[in-house]
Amino acid sequence: MKKEDCFYLGKIVSKYSFKGELLAKLDTDEPDLYDDLDAVFLDLRGNLVPFFIESSQLHKSDLLRLKFEDVDSEADADALIKTELYLPLELLPKLEGDKFYFHEVIGYAIKDQKFGHVGIITAINDSTAQALFEIDRDGIEILIPMNDEFIVKVDRKNKTIEVDTPEGLIELYLEA
Repeated sequence: MKKEDCFYLGKIVSKYSFKGELLAKLDTDEPDLYDDLDAVFLDLRGNLVPFFIESSQLHKSDLLRLKFEDVDSEADADALIKTELYLPLELLPKLEGDKFYFHEVIGYAIKDQKFGHVGIITAINDSTAQALFEIDRDGIEILIPMNDEFIVKVDRKNKTIEVDTPEGLIELYLEA
């Protein structure tokens, strides 16, 4: 299994018991979707290795208490702390309406209600306070904040996202 075929689920943050149980902080708005997993992939020195889950249960809002097969001691558990958890992309729940996963909209066209066709989404920049659509318009990079108030419609069938951006935002990038 390759990392590009998976999505980041979270990270093991601490031990829970002396019997090898661990706590993982999940990177999701809906942790209850992941409390009944059979297995996950752990990133061990750059390789995704499957670990089978003996038992799991939600612990406080976004923590998942995990007991892996063959992880039976504190030492075994210690070795896994700070390890990232991954699952195959096909296990992502399908989103409806105007909600989307960042990876799924790469390649979508952006259309602004006033401006018209803006360009194609090449990436999502989520390293800033607000995530941004990175859009290519004939070699010019345009950044549009992924603000719920700007996103009018996500059209999966036609692979387009319709936005309503503030007056002049797109033109700022084209005047250089």
